[in-house]
Amino acid sequence: MKKIIYNKNMKKTFLSVLAAAALIVATFQSCNSDLEVPLQGTFSADVIPYDVDWVTSQVTTAYGMLDGNLDQSDPWRSAASNWIYGEVSSDNAYKGSTLGDQPVMNGAEWYQATANENNFYGYKWNAIYEGVARANEAIRGVALGVEKGNLTAGEAASLEAEARFLRAHYHFEAKKMWENIPYVFETDTESKPNTLDSWTPMEDDFQYAIDNLPPSSRFTGGANSWSAKAYLAKVHMYQLDYAAAKPILNDVITSGPYSLAPKYSDNFNALTNNSSESIFAVQNTVGDGPSNDENGNWGDALNLPNDTPVGGGGSCCGFYQPSQNLVNAYKTDASGLPLLDTFNNTDVTNDDGLADSAPFTPYTGELDPRLDWKVGRRGLDINGWGIMPGASWIRDPANGGPYIQKVTVWRADQMGDSGIDAPNAWAGGVSSMNTNIIRYAEVLLWRAEIMAAEAEGDMGASLVDEVRSRAANPADFYPEVDANGDATGDPAANYVISTYGSFASQAEAIKAVAYEYRIETALEGHRFFDLVRRGDAATVLSAYLTVEKTKRDHLSSASFTPGKSERYPIPNQTIAVSNGQIVQNTGY
Repeated sequence: MKKIIYNKNMKKTFLSVLAAAALIVATFQSCNSDLEVPLQGTFSADVIPYDVDWVTSQVTTAYGMLDGNLDQSDPWRSAASNWIYGEVSSDNAYKGSTLGDQPVMNGAEWYQATANENNFYGYKWNAIYEGVARANEAIRGVALGVEKGNLTAGEAASLEAEARFLRAHYHFEAKKMWENIPYVFETDTESKPNTLDSWTPMEDDFQYAIDNLPPSSRFTGGANSWSAKAYLAKVHMYQLDYAAAKPILNDVITSGPYSLAPKYSDNFNALTNNSSESIFAVQNTVGDGPSNDENGNWGDALNLPNDTPVGGGGSCCGFYQPSQNLVNAYKTDASGLPLLDTFNNTDVTNDDGLADSAPFTPYTGELDPRLDWKVGRRGLDINGWGIMPGASWIRDPANGGPYIQKVTVWRADQMGDSGIDAPNAWAGGVSSMNTNIIRYAEVLLWRAEIMAAEAEGDMGASLVDEVRSRAANPADFYPEVDANGDATGDPAANYVISTYGSFASQAEAIKAVAYEYRIETALEGHRFFDLVRRGDAATVLSAYLTVEKTKRDHLSSASFTPGKSERYPIPNQTIAVSNGQIVQNTGY
C-alpha cells in the first residue's frame, strides 16, 4: 500500500488536511497495486525528500490556519479575533447588524447556542482542528526527515518546536471554546475521547517550544522561545495556576525583548504591526497573490459600519457593535481613576433614538482615552473616514445601539496602500492589520493579577500603572477634527486618566486589575473567556443582562445559565463521527 499525498498549490493549503471531528486524515490510500499511480497534482510519499525546505513548507502551512479561514466560506464563523465567541457573548458587544442577518450569532449573544448549529460551531471546530492536523503533519515530516537523514538534529528540533507551538495554540483555542476537547497527536490514528486531560500535553508542547526554539523568530511574527514562554504563562493563568505562571512571567518581563508600544493605538494600526508590544499575532497580508486577498483579516469582514464611506465606500455590514456597558466602563472620576463600582450607574451620553438631524451634544465628562480608539461615537471622526453623523451609520439602531467598533477599522490615509488596503476583497473591512493573540500589556496585567491575589509587594499597582501611563500619553489622545476633517489640535473628548500609585486594600487591587484588563483589551476577543477563567462569568454577565435589557430590547430573552453557558456546545456532527468517543458538554 502506497501513501499518496495531495498537494494544493496555495499558501493556506499547501499540504492537504481536511478537518472532520477530532481526528483528521489527510491522505488518499489504495491497497490495489494496479491503482498505486499518483494522480495529477499529487506526490508519492516515497519521493518526497522531507528535507529542511519541505518540512519548513509544512510548518508554514500550519501557520496558514492561524486566521481561521478554512475555505473562504463565511470565515467570520471561525475568526481568529473571536469577536463572536469572545466579545458578542460578553458584556462588551452586541451582535449588531439586523436581527435576521447571521441569526446563529443571536444564540451566542443570548446564551442560547445549540449543538445542531454545525454551520457555526462545527465550522469553528473544523477550522481549529485543521490547524492541529497541519501541525501534526509537519511533526510527522520532521520524523521522516530524520529517518531519511535529510534533517540535522538542530533543524529537526527547531522545526518540531514550531509545529508543537502551533499545535498547542490551536488546542488552546479549542479549550477556550469547549473545555472538553481531544488533544490530537501526530501518532493518533483513531478518534479520541474528549474527557482526558488536555492541559498537560498543551503545556508539554509549549515547553518543548521554549526549550528548542531560538529567542528570535525565523521570520517576522513567527514563534520563538519568548513567545512560547508568554503563551505557556497564559495557559497557566487560564488554570489559575499562579505558582506556575509567576516565574515565567517574571522572566518575560525582566529579560524578554518586549515593551509597551509608545502609543496604545499602535496595537490597532496596520502600519505598526509587530511592534515591541506584539508577542504573538496573526500575520494578515494582502496583495500577495490570492484573487480575493484571502490572506487578509477576513474573519472581521462584516464589522465595518454598513454602507458608509468607511473602508472606501459601500462598507459592510454593521456587525459587532460595542455595548453601552463597555462605553460606560471608560468613565473616570475627576482625578482620572476608573469608577470600579459605579461606572454603570449612569450612561455616557449617546444619541440612541435620535435622527442625524436632531441636536446632540457629546458627553463632556471625564473619559479614559482608550475608549475612542476602540469605539466610534457620534460627533467624532472614525479613523479619518469622516465624522460619525449618528444613526445613519448604524444598520439597525434598535438591534445594535448607537456605537460602532473601531479595532479593525483601518485608516483612511492607508487607502491605496498595496500592503494594507485589499482592493480585491468584496468587503471594505479586509486589510493586513494583524490580529493580536498576546500583547505585552497582558503579560504585565497577568503578573499584577498574581500580585493582587497573593497580596505580594504593591499588589500589582506599579504594573497596572505602567499600562495606564502609556494610555495617558497625550500624543495618543484621539484627535478632534473640524467639519473638513482637519485636526484642530485638541483632543476629541475630555480625557482624564491617572495612575493608582497604590491600592487601599487587597480587595481593591483584585478588582482594579481585572477592570484594567477589561478596558485595556476590550474588543480583542478575550472578554468572555477571561470572565470564565476567573470564575466571574455567571455573576458579571447576569448582572449585565439585568441592566442592559432595559436599554436593548433584542436582549429580552437572553439568560446566562451557570454550569452551562460558560462553554459552547460541541457540534452534533463532531459527536456523530467520533465513534462514541466525544461526549456533549453539560446542559446541551
